[in-house]
Amino acid sequence: MSNAQPHASHEKCLLTVICEAVLEARLLDDLQRLGAPGWTVSDARGRGNRGVRNAGWDNDGNVRIEVVCSRTLAEKLSQHVQQQYYADYAMICYLSAVEVLRPEKF
Repeated sequence: MSNAQPHASHEKCLLTVICEAVLEARLLDDLQRLGAPGWTVSDARGRGNRGVRNAGWDNDGNVRIEVVCSRTLAEKLSQHVQQQYYADYAMICYLSAVEVLRPEKF
């Protein structure tokens, strides 16, 4: 058995954006420019008020983009996404409180 002590957790915010795959490159450029420390992108599928969206890495699918950062930055990023893209694209965005074990990464 290891005598290592568990690391304390630190509260951060998770910004999740699910949107049309065609927006991926533009959104990632925006996130970098606005100070996101990093992100994770995965394909996504589901059904919403704009119908069923199939997964896949082509322009007909959806992607899920996740950013773990401070609450202040997450709010800034989500406001930008809403102002720039909500009117013209199928997209949802939400914030969640998360606990991270390596806060220096965020």
